[in-house]
Amino acid sequence: MTYDVVVIGGGPAGLAAAVSAKKAGADVLLLEREGSLGGILKQCIHDGFGLMRFKKKLSGPEYAERFIEEVKELQIPVGLWTFVTKIKKNPEGFSVWMVSREGVSELQTRTLVLATGCRERTARQVSIHGTRPAGIYTAGTAQHFTNLQGEMPGKRCVILGSGDIGLIMARRLKLEGADVLGVYEVKPEPSGLTRNMVQCLDDFQIPLYLSETVTRVFGEKRLEGVEICKVDEQMQPVAGTEQRIDCDTLILSVGLIPENEIAENLQVHIDPKTKGPVCDSSAMTSIPGVFSCGNAFHVNDLVDYVSESGELAGASAARYAKIQSVGVAQIPAEAEGEAAYVVPQCVRQEDVRGKVTFYFRCKRTLGRSELVVKTGSRVIQKKTFSAVRPPEMERIIVDLLKTEEIREPIVFELREVGA
Repeated sequence: MTYDVVVIGGGPAGLAAAVSAKKAGADVLLLEREGSLGGILKQCIHDGFGLMRFKKKLSGPEYAERFIEEVKELQIPVGLWTFVTKIKKNPEGFSVWMVSREGVSELQTRTLVLATGCRERTARQVSIHGTRPAGIYTAGTAQHFTNLQGEMPGKRCVILGSGDIGLIMARRLKLEGADVLGVYEVKPEPSGLTRNMVQCLDDFQIPLYLSETVTRVFGEKRLEGVEICKVDEQMQPVAGTEQRIDCDTLILSVGLIPENEIAENLQVHIDPKTKGPVCDSSAMTSIPGVFSCGNAFHVNDLVDYVSESGELAGASAARYAKIQSVGVAQIPAEAEGEAAYVVPQCVRQEDVRGKVTFYFRCKRTLGRSELVVKTGSRVIQKKTFSAVRPPEMERIIVDLLKTEEIREPIVFELREVGA
């Protein structure tokens, strides 16, 4: 079995990458470790997906179905219940070993697209002490139980973290009759999108507590309560502020980590800021022929952006499979000022004479702000924002077509400019 492009991961990024690569003329295989395509979208029955791409409010399954239908129409082969266990680079590309219901098999591919998504942080990763009773779930797990299996996680719920899935689950549990005691956020400001703060908490009168966190859990077989504590400016618990809240369920929405074990095994360079691969403007990693997209590349807040990065990775992988060329030197892209990070982290020389899409996040909440894109002393482009928040990723298309030859890094400097 030999392919031009093998896409690992059948979520929104992987689906878009497979479709894009196939349309570009590549021989594609899509691998998914679960029993059906769609990734996390399968359990996201709320609407709000596709507003940018399709100009409609779709549920997660509805959004995924549009791409799944394209995969079927294009007759892209799909391997479900398939786990990739080993990848090795060779002169022709890559050898991929996988395990499925048919047993262990090996295939060859010229390129790889890593669309492996991300995972949720657990209680131990945020230093919650105590026993290991039943009733402690990540928000995604609770969503799976409620929306796909029709099972309620519990009746008296505490939500730790104001990430989007946590906010959505607070509303979902409230609608199903649970008593949601509150959402607790260790930071001094919410971590979710503004629209979710309004639609999930305000509209359902669910209280939000900032600068507070869970420090301990109680219970043996089943969770009986949690210890809540205020935190200082360094987000460390303040002694003497502890209080116990009786509950039977703790839902964790405390951050996402890109799934990059496969990338790390291939010795792909990982960006310490994004926890995803360092990629160029074609979505290629530091290993020629390996591409990354979606939440495996960096955590996105909108599925529309996930699909966009998947399409870029798929088309780029198809092109690389034909020419097997890494191109010439690359120009770094760097974040300065109040910009926390910018991706892609570098621009290929052949892309300098065109338009390149970049994404960035800010370090803290700012009012009216200006993003200045420059190289050396030359300003390439400016963009003004009425406000920016760390949870909400920003997107900018930089037009390099009319720019003179670029030799120095492209710098993205974000600064607050006031009213």
